Order: sequence, then C-alpha cells, then structure tokens
Amino acid sequence: MAYEFKLPDLGEGLTEGEVARWLVSEGQEVAEDDPLVEIQTDKTTVEIPSPAAGVVARILVAEGDVVPVGTVLVVIGEDGAVPAASEGQSQGQSQGQSQGQSQGQSLPVRAEGRIRATPLVRRLAQELGVDLEGIEGTGPQGRVTEEDVRRGGTVGGQTPDVAAEGRRERLRGVRRLVAEHMARAHQEVPPVTWVEECDFGTIDLKRLVPTVLKAVAESLREFPELNARLEGDEIVFLDRYDVGVAVQTDEGLVVPVVRGCDTAGVDELEAEISRLAEAARAGELKPEELRGSTFTVTSAGKLGGLLTTPIVNHPEVAILSVGRVADRPVVRDGEVAIRPVGTIAVTFDHRVVDGARAAEFGLAVIRRLES
Repeated sequence: MAYEFKLPDLGEGLTEGEVARWLVSEGQEVAEDDPLVEIQTDKTTVEIPSPAAGVVARILVAEGDVVPVGTVLVVIGEDGAVPAASEGQSQGQSQGQSQGQSQGQSLPVRAEGRIRATPLVRRLAQELGVDLEGIEGTGPQGRVTEEDVRRGGTVGGQTPDVAAEGRRERLRGVRRLVAEHMARAHQEVPPVTWVEECDFGTIDLKRLVPTVLKAVAESLREFPELNARLEGDEIVFLDRYDVGVAVQTDEGLVVPVVRGCDTAGVDELEAEISRLAEAARAGELKPEELRGSTFTVTSAGKLGGLLTTPIVNHPEVAILSVGRVADRPVVRDGEVAIRPVGTIAVTFDHRVVDGARAAEFGLAVIRRLES
C-alpha cells in the first residue's frame, strides 16, 4: 500500500516550506522514523523523519522548490504506485498551479510526454527560446531544472539568441528567506536612522554584545514604543524584553532570540549568546529559538565599518547596531585624548516612533554604556 507524505503544518502560522535537502533517494528502503527530508521555513531548517516504512517510490518535489502545507512531497510504497491525489497534484490543478505561479513558487507538475518541468522552468525556456526536447533533466525523476535550461538549452541545435550571462545560483534556503524578509521590511517600514558616537572605554570589549543587550533592555523600559509592533491600526506594546541577536553563519544571517534580557545579568546574557551563536553556526537552532523577538541588536565587530544603517527586523519597530570600536582622538575636559570610540545607530519605524523619542532612547543606551 503506497503512503503519501504531505508537507506537515510546522506551527507558528507557517503556510509553506522549501525542500532544502532530500535525505533519501528513489528506490531506497526506509524504516519508520528514518531521516527523510530537511524543510526550510521562514524560521529555521527542520529535519522530518519518515512516517512509514517501505521503498521510496516517487519524490514529487525537487530540492529548492517552495510548496504549500499539505503538498504531497514523496510516495512511500513498494509497489511504486502513485495515488490519484499525487497524480492530480503533480499535474497541477488549475487553481493551485495559478496560485503557486503568482507567488513565485515552483509547484511540481507532470509534464506531457517524457518532459518533466515546472511551470516556472517552462516559462523560462520560452523566454530564452530554449527547446525542452533537447535538454536532459538532472532533477528528481529526470525533471528539467532552471539550471538545466540556462546551462544547456538549444534550439534546433543552435545556441539561443538570448544567453544567460555569468554564473547563476538559485536563491534558496536562508538566503531566500533573508531576501524575502528584508524586501518586506523595506516595502512596509518607513525607516529613519539616528547615529551617535559612544565611548566604550569602561567596557570589556570581549563582552560587548551582552553588555549592549543589558543596556538596551533597561532603556526599552523607559521607551516602550520601541519595544512594540504595529498590527493593523493598533500599536501593541510588549511587556517582555526578548532581544534578537544577529549571527552570521555559512548559510546566511540568522537572528536567535535571547529571552528576558531585562532580568538577566551580563554573565547570564553572555553565556546564552554564546550558546545560541554556536547552535546557529552548527545549524542546530530550535524553531522556538528564532521566534518572538521584540527588538534586535546587531554588531559586525571589526567588520562593522564606521557606522551602519540596519534594516528593521519586521514586525519589530526598531533595531540597534554597534559600529566598529577603535582608538580615536576625542576632546575630554578641553584636552585631546585617545579613547575607544564607536557608533550606536538606531533605525526605527517612523509610523510608530517619533525621531525625538528614538534619539532619547539611543542616548539612554549610550549613557548606560559609558557609565
């Protein structure tokens, strides 16, 4: 008896997921609870075990494809039969297929004859004047991929008039999610950035980030509109201080959340930031460790440049960044002195936060750091 495995609801209101990596191949024997597939959501990557034992008969969604919850991903069954629902899905019901195309998703389809390609790939082939008959597909079940079309398409044995220029790499995984998230923030949030210098001479720079988190959390208590979010025509003021910390990984930027920054000490914050950063770089963050931040702090250390203008981490309304700290000449008590100086930048959503209040918040953070 064949078993259809559908993309499950992974919670937190998620409606779709990207097949990041298949951990099995067609014809492979799997046991129940064996690793089956890695799914990338807008929060994290989740490894999903096989819900049934048997032979992997058909993989219906290629790596890199984004599909809605409920989509059949794979058929497990020794007879290799594909249930009618899967065939209907792979041929693409008109409504579902149209919706997938309008959202830029590549829904799997069963092509005419022996050519298997998604609507997106077929449209690309048409735009480039590429004959799919002349292409050998490298995707699952011989599916023709976007890369196949760009790399080896021919028309009647001739090179197409429109050639793809340069090396192309599909936007996927964390990079795709970052692109979508940043684009949404840029479209919806009218941002303003306030910048001021800060003397970090009283701070152990090895503990810079936890010290900044503590100063930020204490300052947010004084300026609640920066620890809020905009929902429709209402401003929601949050009574928790869970600060996201931007961490660069090999797969891209992730923002794990440090909970209760207002009540934790610097030592506790340092330990938690270190744990989350290690888990982020190892790809072992839990979904709940990436959810629910109320404010974000980012610092690129020596790579931070003189100053940065960070993008608000939607649906938050503000973000603070720390520029590169370096010895610089400053005037103290009428004399020139050399001090470790950097910049504090606050980008805020001007729909919610007034400029004067954002500046007062930034100065409150600096006052705490300098004292």
